[in-house]
Amino acid sequence: QVQLVESGGGLVQAGGSLRLSCAASGRTFSSYAMAWFRQAPGKEREFVAAISWSGSSTYYTDSVKGRFSISRDNTKNTVYLQMNSLKPEDTAVFYCAAGTVVVGFGIRDRYDYWGQGTQVTVSS
Repeated sequence: QVQLVESGGGLVQAGGSLRLSCAASGRTFSSYAMAWFRQAPGKEREFVAAISWSGSSTYYTDSVKGRFSISRDNTKNTVYLQMNSLKPEDTAVFYCAAGTVVVGFGIRDRYDYWGQGTQVTVSS
């Protein structure tokens, strides 16, 4: 079992930055691929970014490429999402996810464990 706890969300003006963190319990964190998804009001949960278990590979949805950066620290059992140049359309609840994913990192059903989410609100 893996438990995930997100933090770092909040209210920021357009153009600003936030860094989300996701702390994982358990000693097998380094064996899981990690991802961030987001869900805006009235919309389905969508893929944002993912990172392989080793950190050697990262994946992003097109709308955040060049603005967001995912990273992980396996010594701290934590994955991060650095978000720069935020836009009002980035407003959503951001969820951290973990899974033994080797292909299809953007597919929601590939992930077994989910956090409770953290709210990110970007004002115009």
